[in-house]
Amino acid sequence: MPVGSQRVLQLPKLSAGSPAPGRKVRVTAPEYDGTNVFHTLYLPPDWKSNWQASGKRWPVIFELTGNQWAACASTGQPQDASLGYGLSAGQFIWVSLPYVNATGDANETHWWGDQQATIDYLKLNVPRVIKQFGGDSEAVILCGFSRGAIGANFLGLADDEVAKLWTAFVAHDHFDGVRQWNGTDWGTPLADYQTSATNRLQRVAGRPYYVRNSKATQAFIEQRLADTTNFTYYDVNMQEIFGVIPNDIVIHSHNDRWLLKPSGYRDEAWQWINEALSPQRLSHKTNLIHPNADGATYSEK
Repeated sequence: MPVGSQRVLQLPKLSAGSPAPGRKVRVTAPEYDGTNVFHTLYLPPDWKSNWQASGKRWPVIFELTGNQWAACASTGQPQDASLGYGLSAGQFIWVSLPYVNATGDANETHWWGDQQATIDYLKLNVPRVIKQFGGDSEAVILCGFSRGAIGANFLGLADDEVAKLWTAFVAHDHFDGVRQWNGTDWGTPLADYQTSATNRLQRVAGRPYYVRNSKATQAFIEQRLADTTNFTYYDVNMQEIFGVIPNDIVIHSHNDRWLLKPSGYRDEAWQWINEALSPQRLSHKTNLIHPNADGATYSEK
């Protein structure tokens, strides 16, 4: 990762057609053909379709988006995410994942939709992307913003099978189990929610975790794990990065675009990624490669 770079990152726009270097496309998994359930796939500029011949593989960053919330311009849809692109500087394979709605025919823009269907989507499509596009199964980051920050654990660590997929984690703004979520059947009452969140948290199993700091978040983690040395806490001063908010990049301090502009905060995040994916840290191995990892389609929309 280019620590110290002064480059302002430009988010790739959604393109029609098939995946290609430097393009972000809409992908419909074959199990959801004919529906509006989709994820987006970005391939880095140095990606080559004959990657098998060279043996080169790319780190992969999977992203879970925030809820639809107009106040911060979050649509809740994969094509509008940006955290994973910023964290990887556009150098990784980047996939923004959906939440499958209750009827299984569209992406859910608020909370989890069909929770099990969404978890199953991860179990099938994470290995599929890795296999199809030359991803490095030992360099797989799961990141999330807001709802997605909670989802990194709530979905990404929901059971032992899905938890095996990841090498490292990033949670930006919120964390599973820290506070009660009124109006939901999973986030209340707080005592029950925190018990289930603790079970999920234990599945991190020593892997690197980058968490936006708050006293409540750090206290929750440290009260529930005997060893928290794998957790790195960070903070971000949005006004320092962006100046006056709103502006032409963000309209709210609760955002996933802070990595697009150069700052010391971005340098720290990129340095963490360099260390998390260093050969010395890559002891976690992914063996969950689905045997039928072909057949996704690419929208012409």
